[in-house]
Amino acid sequence: MNRLFFRFFVLVMLAITGAAFAVHFAISRLYGDPLDDIARRQAAAQIFLLQHYVDQAPPDEWLARLNKVREVSDVRYDLVPLVQVRAALPDSRHAALAQGDVVIDVAHKAFYRRVDRTGERYVGSEDDVIHAQGLPIDTSQALWQEALRYAVVALALLVPIAWWSRAHWQGLQQLSRVADEVGAGRLSARAVMPRSASIYPLAERMNAMTARIGQLLDAQRSLLHSVSHEIRTPIARLEFGLELLRGAADAPSHPALERRIVAMEQDLHELNALVGELLGMTRLDSGQPLQRQPVDLAGALRDCIAGLPPGTAIDLCVVDDLGMVEGDARLLMRAVGNLAGNARKYAARQVTVAAARWPDRVDITVDDDGPGIPPDQREQVFEPFYRLDRSRDRSTGGFGLGLSIARKAVALHGGTVHVEDSPLGGARFVVRLPVTL
Repeated sequence: MNRLFFRFFVLVMLAITGAAFAVHFAISRLYGDPLDDIARRQAAAQIFLLQHYVDQAPPDEWLARLNKVREVSDVRYDLVPLVQVRAALPDSRHAALAQGDVVIDVAHKAFYRRVDRTGERYVGSEDDVIHAQGLPIDTSQALWQEALRYAVVALALLVPIAWWSRAHWQGLQQLSRVADEVGAGRLSARAVMPRSASIYPLAERMNAMTARIGQLLDAQRSLLHSVSHEIRTPIARLEFGLELLRGAADAPSHPALERRIVAMEQDLHELNALVGELLGMTRLDSGQPLQRQPVDLAGALRDCIAGLPPGTAIDLCVVDDLGMVEGDARLLMRAVGNLAGNARKYAARQVTVAAARWPDRVDITVDDDGPGIPPDQREQVFEPFYRLDRSRDRSTGGFGLGLSIARKAVALHGGTVHVEDSPLGGARFVVRLPVTL
């Protein structure tokens, strides 16, 4: 945010500087160089003396009067050939010199003027130019005055701009904080500012958008929760009916019915598991505060791996001094268990769970030697109900919710989960938790 207003400030200063140069250029083109006019006023006494004393002498006394002025004046007056002066002056000043005007040389504190254009004052005077040097010309004060004038104008512009920008900056800072809170899942956050604020309409639209998002998420959670509970009722009825059928199918004359009942029971088990996963997702999305407490990470990981259902052996590589983390142990180990269970489904022979502590974080890695996950699908696997082609087979099981639940659980603890290549040849899931203890 500060970068935005710093760039705005720089843009305003550049605009003011550009305007100053544009004004100077326009005045110079229309009315002549302002410095030339200032220098002309400062050399007015010498110009007046030349025009009203020396030039008013009869032709045969013109040089005599010029010499008298040389004797009493601190200014040096020389007669220079016209050709030499034309070579020294820029082309834009030749016309004024040819007309007999006084041409000011501000940089050298001097001026030029032709003696005359007819040669009446002395022989060859039409080819001579008076060169006055050492004039009392000092434009530095005038330049400082111009600089001060533009500085006052700049301040007069920047003060209201700064006041206006500060009000905008405070409003945008508040909107930024609200956006951060909404991004963290606190959809009750609102931007509060007076109606007189210039960005009040934007704040109102942002509040309306946040409220609408909250309503949609509440409706989604409510629907998911209601549907999950409603599904449990017919599932219970089916289980009761299957128990009755199993009693009738115990006779040896009904083997086909027995196989059908077993298949139906497997379907019911999957439905129950799906409902459980959906309810777990709903609880994670409900925004309820975590039951935070210190968790012995090494012990929790050992208990988590030991409590998993039988399957491919999991190598656990943790040290006893892994330390403590703050959080909900049940949710954290649910995430690790989901990742380990997912690794088991695709591993050929080996699954490894390891943990390492750094000064500012704890990394938990789950590796397998399976087929891995293509780079273009490593983010999609965390989406609900997303499954890779190989996992669509019933033999692998799952509904595509385990990884999504794992990421949500870790995110509630301020951590992240990502996928990368495993040294075992398959996929590596990395859980990164911040250290707060």
